[in-house]
Amino acid sequence: MKAHTKETQATMTPEKSLQFLKEGNQRFQNNLKAHRNLLEQVNDTSEGQFPFATILSCIDSRVSAELVFDQGLGDIFSVRIAGNFVNEDILGSMEFGCKLAGTKLIVVLGHTSCGAVKGACDNAELGNLTAMLSKIKPAVEAVSEPADESLRNSKNLEFVDNVAAKNVQLTIDRIVAESEVLADMQSKGEIKIVGAMYDINSGAVTFFE
Repeated sequence: MKAHTKETQATMTPEKSLQFLKEGNQRFQNNLKAHRNLLEQVNDTSEGQFPFATILSCIDSRVSAELVFDQGLGDIFSVRIAGNFVNEDILGSMEFGCKLAGTKLIVVLGHTSCGAVKGACDNAELGNLTAMLSKIKPAVEAVSEPADESLRNSKNLEFVDNVAAKNVQLTIDRIVAESEVLADMQSKGEIKIVGAMYDINSGAVTFFE
């Protein structure tokens, strides 16, 4: 499989880009990698890059977007931060990826058993981590069940995963609310912004559509 070129990028639509990621995740689950010569892709992308998607995911070592979607060099912009939330810098990076570099799709990818989400559920405090986890607290508060405080912590994995999924949706809401550039591109159909959850037990990605 060759690296994307200006010409192949131009043929990509938001829907086609999403389909590429779905097919890549199917290959990943079935341990069927697309054949790529990575050194050839290094050479092919040395004078330019033409990715088709921007993916915001967690820093979790088990959730590498390039691997779980079976993508090569020059295929995706990968933004990673614990808890896959956005701030001004990440929004600016996404605006660059879509408006200037031509990606047609933004995916906010959460995952099961997320350590950052667990920390937010447990009100963990440690140095700069305390302020970082505060960005995820709105998702904890937005999940109303269970009401029993003794069940609203990291030991309840169903609660943790529900918070992680809610965090994905709230992150998408923030992208649209805080980036006029991306909101305008989405309203014009130039890009699509979707959420997804990666299952660390199966390797499967479920998209919210």
